[in-house]
Amino acid sequence: MSRKIFTNIGGILTLKAAAAKSGRRVDEKDLSWTKNNTIVVDDRGVILWLGKWERLPKEFHDGKKIDWDKREVIPAFIECHTHSVFAGDRSQEFEMRNTGVSYQEIAAKGGGILSTVKATRNASEQDLLDSAQRRINRFVAQGVSTVEVKSGYGLKKASEEKMLRVASQLKKARILKTYLGAHAIPPEYKAKQGKKLYMDQILHRDLPDLVSKKLCDRVDIFVDNGYFDLEDASHLIERARHFGLQICVHGDQLTRTGACKFAAKNNAQSIEHAIELTAADRKIIANSDTTSVLLPTADIYIHAPYPKARELIDEGARVALATDFNPGTSPTQDLSFVGMLARLKMKMSLAETICAYTFNAAHALGMQSKLGSIEVGKQADLCVLDMSWKDLFYSVGHHDVYRTLRGGKMIYSKPASLVEK
Repeated sequence: MSRKIFTNIGGILTLKAAAAKSGRRVDEKDLSWTKNNTIVVDDRGVILWLGKWERLPKEFHDGKKIDWDKREVIPAFIECHTHSVFAGDRSQEFEMRNTGVSYQEIAAKGGGILSTVKATRNASEQDLLDSAQRRINRFVAQGVSTVEVKSGYGLKKASEEKMLRVASQLKKARILKTYLGAHAIPPEYKAKQGKKLYMDQILHRDLPDLVSKKLCDRVDIFVDNGYFDLEDASHLIERARHFGLQICVHGDQLTRTGACKFAAKNNAQSIEHAIELTAADRKIIANSDTTSVLLPTADIYIHAPYPKARELIDEGARVALATDFNPGTSPTQDLSFVGMLARLKMKMSLAETICAYTFNAAHALGMQSKLGSIEVGKQADLCVLDMSWKDLFYSVGHHDVYRTLRGGKMIYSKPASLVEK
């Protein structure tokens, strides 16, 4: 068995205690900072041992040694909510929102999601793959090893399948594919019975076919006024369970529909956005195993209120963070921006922010047993920093990563010209 020995590490932020607390009510000591300077990884990418170099067991001495020159190591970041496969541009909508036009008004005029749907339907699979791979590379360069990618800009079987095939071909990062056919009602289904006909198509034709082709790991639905409702979500959850798929729900973003409470009661893996919540909603979510995925860059772009992260966390909810990267309502891939907004606008501590982007994001994807903390038996998904971990999510645009590893294999290396001597 070939092994790698990562040594001369300046310190490791393992998040072992945060993982033991299931990512709830985390403080700085739960980040489990250790001065251990060695990690041993096997050829499956699994962590076999970590500790001091001088205590390295003899059985590991023949491994390939890789020196990290006193740099600090943290769990690789996880992007648990993105729309990374799309075509087209919606910069004009940004200008419209800045002049007072609401997201709902833009959508009613044929903009919003449907604007991207038109461009994505018309794009070739190769063009979609080329652009999506560039986007994944940008995430990987920021220490991200795992990216969730949603469909939802096809809104018909052939185009949704095209998007998910593209997601399946993406390289470097570990990709989780989410079928979001219930993102909006397609323009060809605008008649009175259109939504029902489209949901029937999703439930009884599209989803079974995508599952048979192994093109999705999860399902999602956008529950809000003018989109889908709780009855639609209930039917989708039932079908997803039948196929053994994870469930997440876009909910309570623009208006309060009760979607997040409903999803938590139905044991969804995650709820996304979670802005328009009551105190009673937050209590129900906190008492569930559902992770709240908060997306503050989407909120700043559409002039929405920020989620009440402080209240959710204090109530005992598990909170994750992500960019919600998409062409319309969150056209940014900058993790530092997300984290800064979480700290500045949502009153999250640095420890809470780091946990939200690692272990809790893994939990949102059902991968907490393999990812999100640096522990024996887990995958060696590591972010080697060229900065102190204490300077993370402080200066927008400053997110200095030296190496990104997925399963012990390097998927990003900082160009030599940028490494300080």
